[in-house]
Amino acid sequence: MAKVLIATEKPFAAAAVEGIKNIISGAGFEIAVLEKYTEKKQLLEAVADVDAIIIRSDIIDAEVMDAAKNLKIVVRAGAGYDNVDLEAATARKVVVMNTPGQNANAVAELVLGLLVYAVRNFYNGKSGSELLGKKLGILAFGNVGRNVARIAKGFGMDVYAYDAFCPADVIEAAGVHAVKNQEALFETCDIVSLHIPATPETTKSINYDLCSKMKKGAILINTARKEVIDEAGLWKLMAERADLKYITDIMPKADKEFKCFTGRYFSTPKKMGAQTAEANTNAGLAAANQIVDFIKNGVTKFQVNK
Repeated sequence: MAKVLIATEKPFAAAAVEGIKNIISGAGFEIAVLEKYTEKKQLLEAVADVDAIIIRSDIIDAEVMDAAKNLKIVVRAGAGYDNVDLEAATARKVVVMNTPGQNANAVAELVLGLLVYAVRNFYNGKSGSELLGKKLGILAFGNVGRNVARIAKGFGMDVYAYDAFCPADVIEAAGVHAVKNQEALFETCDIVSLHIPATPETTKSINYDLCSKMKKGAILINTARKEVIDEAGLWKLMAERADLKYITDIMPKADKEFKCFTGRYFSTPKKMGAQTAEANTNAGLAAANQIVDFIKNGVTKFQVNK
């Protein structure tokens, strides 16, 4: 009998855990739960005899995989998977999957919520501006980007997008203006929303030179990954240009330094994109179903390692 571990330092909602248990046990598998653990040792002990692991932001590295002698699959309940060592997994013939799209609407709604907060000057009582008619640029037109576009059009925004891996005609078919490159996106739009993954190519790619192309009064919003921002470069630019705003749900390492930009910088205390009951449940159930489909049928549709 296959054994599946839910390992979540930050637990799923109770309803999500119950749903995961039902899917796993209904498939005839054993289920174990490790929640709110405080030491890596606890995780190493819990994985000793498991075939599969469902995680959220938990770190699954070579040490964890070596402790899990029977491990066949790890599923990250969410879109990002940089908390899993893919090279180590591949070397040990462990399949790694994510659950793309399950929290896309939650992140997209957060983007627009943060934007309303930003253009209204963080509700400080002073006159702000509206999103109607503003040009919104979306960098990466995946599941989240498409949902951002959908909601933004409801606000009456003029939506643009660039994605190196999504054809322009697909973007245009969604009622969004396709631009030729990311530089054009930053030059054209009043607001740029980041939805790129953290990869060797994108790390610190949102830098001084790129952001300096932004229009007067522009807003940069990041609900993607901390690593894509060149914090030193962005801080330097904001120090030079008092018209720019930076809004994020991923607190920068230089949070204290950015706080000097009163009225132009805001970060949530922790990453909030997927923090809804619906997204929490959807991602967890998807992870459970993918594990069952993999173990029973060998399906690897959402595999992210080679």
